[in-house]
Amino acid sequence: MQTAQNLIKRYRRKRIIVCLMVAVATLLLTFGLRFISQRNLNQQRIDAYAIHAVESLDKILIPLAGKQYELINLVGQPCEVAHLPIRKQAAALQTLRSIALVKSGVLYCSSVFGDRDVVLRQRLSSLPAPQPQLMLSTDQTLLKGSPILIQWYPASQDGEDGVLLTINIDLLSSLLLEAQEPLIRRVVVSVGNRYYSESQGISDNLQLAGDERLVSRRSELFPFSISVSTPGASSLALKDLPSQAPLAVILTLVLTTVAWIATAGRMSFSREITLGMARREFELYCQPLLDTRTQQCTGVEILLRWNNPRLGRISPEVFIPVAERENLIAPLTRYVLTETIRQIDYFPASQQFHISINVSSRHFLQGALLRDVNQYWFSARPQQQLVLEITERDNLQGVDYRLVRELHRKGVRLAIDDFGTGSSTLSWLEQLHPDILKIDKSFTNAIGTDAVNSTVTDIIIALGQRLNIELVAEGVETPQQAQYLRRHGVHFLQGYLYAKPMPLAEFPHWLSGGTPPPKEHNGHVLPVIL
Repeated sequence: MQTAQNLIKRYRRKRIIVCLMVAVATLLLTFGLRFISQRNLNQQRIDAYAIHAVESLDKILIPLAGKQYELINLVGQPCEVAHLPIRKQAAALQTLRSIALVKSGVLYCSSVFGDRDVVLRQRLSSLPAPQPQLMLSTDQTLLKGSPILIQWYPASQDGEDGVLLTINIDLLSSLLLEAQEPLIRRVVVSVGNRYYSESQGISDNLQLAGDERLVSRRSELFPFSISVSTPGASSLALKDLPSQAPLAVILTLVLTTVAWIATAGRMSFSREITLGMARREFELYCQPLLDTRTQQCTGVEILLRWNNPRLGRISPEVFIPVAERENLIAPLTRYVLTETIRQIDYFPASQQFHISINVSSRHFLQGALLRDVNQYWFSARPQQQLVLEITERDNLQGVDYRLVRELHRKGVRLAIDDFGTGSSTLSWLEQLHPDILKIDKSFTNAIGTDAVNSTVTDIIIALGQRLNIELVAEGVETPQQAQYLRRHGVHFLQGYLYAKPMPLAEFPHWLSGGTPPPKEHNGHVLPVIL
């Protein structure tokens, strides 16, 4: 008891010192740090906006470039043959206004008007050309006078044959050229010697106000650049600085109070976690995984739930990060391994049935995870296969990959959880050599939408298939998602469509068919287990 009191006094002493340092530093540095941080933030936002605008326009032009060879193959074919394919391509590439085919300098087929007989050079003096061209112009046929972006791809060496793509700039304006006052006054697209902005339209000269500054970023893929007009990061930060003066004292008091409360919360909460493990307050749940080929449940993911009798139910999103900060994640993993073995009889005693357990990359350090797996799992000789899931957001630095090879040798399979949500995807694949990739539910939810995540889902699936890695899709909630994933070769599905996380004791009842399978919209039953 005396030792505990000494630890508490020492902790309180440190709390007081930390809070005083926070108070003094906040009071003295508020103005300087506020100016510097705001200036840097303004500059970052300006740069990020310009870079994002370039990347957004790149993403619009890349699919067009990818279709050039398919469209070039249509050049020379009669319009009655080529018209339907180019209409389909124009409809699929939603930013396009039209696609036109040119033969011997004559525009003879348009996705909008069909058969045409227009000498291209009379409309666009610089076309046709033997090299690909990107240019700003105005529409002279469909919406006369409206600004357009033209992409030319030659189909012959002399450049007299080719494909003419007309891109709708009005749509681009709503997507990536809107200003963000006061940081961004306007956005200008530069192609060659011509400029386009939403306020001035297309012009040959760029006019600037006296206090305007341009920040330009050039595309590395296409011949265009985007410039953003801004009064300047320092100027904006300086104008904002006087408004911070009344907040200096208040900010000092608030941050000191927050620091006092936060340090107390960390201490008490880490103690709660330790106490919870000692009293076995944590309960194991499991969520089944469905094999898309056999329509059978072939494994479960073990999840941890905490019904704290003193604080009520606490989400894993709350206690897991705290456990990682306070170096309690390894004891929690040992707790999960021990409790899983203790309740192993709830699962089929088969080597084809796998049990997935989430682990932290910190647990790999100095061979701790390998020792724990040997002590708590393999010593019990379970029939089921063990899968260790490591979230991609963890830091792999410091992990001894000889341990990874040893785990593989012992038959433990490794899975990357939430794949695609972190910033080191390729590094994980190269260093960890995973057996399984788990597609994060944010990508699953994007299936069937135009969101970028939907495209990322397809990329992850293709990557897993190329590397011969099994794929598990998390967060499957609709039959449409399940059909899409099954059709694209995803091996296992997991989500509320089949079962919510359940206590381990309820799993045998679910496995025996106690829960009726969900139905698809067409009325056919989607089998969950057989």
